[in-house]
Amino acid sequence: MSLEGRTVLITGGARRIGRSLALAVARSGADVALHYHRSEGEAEAVRDEIIGMGRQAVLLRADLGDPQTCTDLIGRLRPRTDLFALVNNAAVFEALTWETTDPASWERHLTVNLTAPFLLSQAFARTLGDRAEGRIVNLLDWRALRPGPDHLPYTVSKAGLTALTRSLAVALAPRITVNGLALGAILPPQAGAPAGVLDRVPAGRWAGLEEVGQALLFLLDGPAYITGEILHVDGGRHLV
Repeated sequence: MSLEGRTVLITGGARRIGRSLALAVARSGADVALHYHRSEGEAEAVRDEIIGMGRQAVLLRADLGDPQTCTDLIGRLRPRTDLFALVNNAAVFEALTWETTDPASWERHLTVNLTAPFLLSQAFARTLGDRAEGRIVNLLDWRALRPGPDHLPYTVSKAGLTALTRSLAVALAPRITVNGLALGAILPPQAGAPAGVLDRVPAGRWAGLEEVGQALLFLLDGPAYITGEILHVDGGRHLV
């Protein structure tokens, strides 16, 4: 697959999974608009790596907790380049239960994980107008379809993003495809993985970051007849 001549915006692209996605699309030939919030040094390192591949990269610092910032982010790119795709990767992920969730943490998860992807998608669709085709990929989680008591506001926000993915797939058709990647055990948490985290993963292992990149490239450069799809990259975790 090749994204030669395309520009892809990836939110939260400086670290961890976002970083691997940015490098994957660059290896496939795309120029990258890399959004970050606080990880400036890491974002600069990713930019330099992309430029070293012979691709272009631009950094966009923004707090996605501010709705106006989300609305403006796409517009900041337009004088420089035309976007082909938006990858909504940035997220808040906190281990909160119904007892430990307060109004501030609830709002934080919904704003960054659900409201920001909507506003960015809205701005992206308006920017394309009637002249071009585009693609949106939302990063989801297997928990969105199999919710439990842990990570409560995160799970609810990702379930909402799943619904938004399907709604926008209908609303933005036929020119813009909208799909989701529902991830499972991809990278251990920075604090360390809890014991037995792979016990209920049929594949019995952590995913390789290259596998997530391959799935993203399929949705960015694969058949345009696929829209509203939730592709699980979780080793079968959502099944058990």
